Amino acid sequence: MVKILPGIPEISAGETDDGAVDFTDRLDSGETLSGTPTVTEVTSSDLTISSVAVNTATLTMFDTTIAIGAAVQFTVSGQLASTLYTLNVTTSTSASRTFVRRVSFYCVS
Repeated sequence: MVKILPGIPEISAGETDDGAVDFTDRLDSGETLSGTPTVTEVTSSDLTISSVAVNTATLTMFDTTIAIGAAVQFTVSGQLASTLYTLNVTTSTSASRTFVRRVSFYCVS
């Protein structure tokens, strides 16, 4: 699983892998992500991004548990070796706020 948190995660060329972006630090008490989030590629048009959704089960990333409704999950494929990819992850919340987080990952050979 590609874990998109601080730092640059890696994925191999030719893989189809899952990613997640944690918004816990942006949410107020009792607030959750809602609606239909989007994940768009910023740096190229190589990627196929699918299955974008707010998490409906708790996630564990880097030994941290992320509550239901606090992360955006997606599947990515089509990445090329030796390439740094940047994604914009946009989501709304139960308090009618909108967040955009820019994240990156590196594709190794």
